[in-house]
Amino acid sequence: MKKYIVESLGTFTLTLIVALSLAGNFQVSTPFLAALTLGLFVYSVGHISGVHINPAVTIGAWSIKKISSKDALFYIISQFIGAIIAVFIVSGTKGAVNLSVFNTGMTFFAELLGTFFFTFGIASVVYEKTPHQMSGIVVGGSLLLGIGIAALLGSNSVLNPAVALGIGSFSFVYVLAPIIGSVLGMRTYRYLNQ
Repeated sequence: MKKYIVESLGTFTLTLIVALSLAGNFQVSTPFLAALTLGLFVYSVGHISGVHINPAVTIGAWSIKKISSKDALFYIISQFIGAIIAVFIVSGTKGAVNLSVFNTGMTFFAELLGTFFFTFGIASVVYEKTPHQMSGIVVGGSLLLGIGIAALLGSNSVLNPAVALGIGSFSFVYVLAPIIGSVLGMRTYRYLNQ
């Protein structure tokens, strides 16, 4: 049960900081806040759940048999619960965050490629090829890299279906592209390291 709570709390926190950053005016950039949040969760509670806090990451881990089907399902449910709670808090204090959503081929490619590199880095931690003390830096840094690639290619650079729901960027592109990118990123890493 604790791992599901961690997934919900982590996704809540990530969605909250991204939504608040987009709704407000803060000196630290949204991508950096997201990467920092993810890295801190990896260090603080990564030993409990693995800190996926992203349905695409969970599906990618499931595709390489690093999580059971039952846990994957409950992780995803927990992640969306966390994101929905964050939506209520942000909309109640700052108003709804609604980004422009473009369901174009380039947006799909940007989200897919950004998530590919994000989860490629995560896979190095999952397969214990990264020193344990560096895991949060590698995961957070991989998120920052993925966000940068996706943003520079023209998407909202969400890379996370639950966060996409929380910031009004929920569409088939922002759900399907990260899932495909995650599966490809993790499977590519596994292939290269077998």
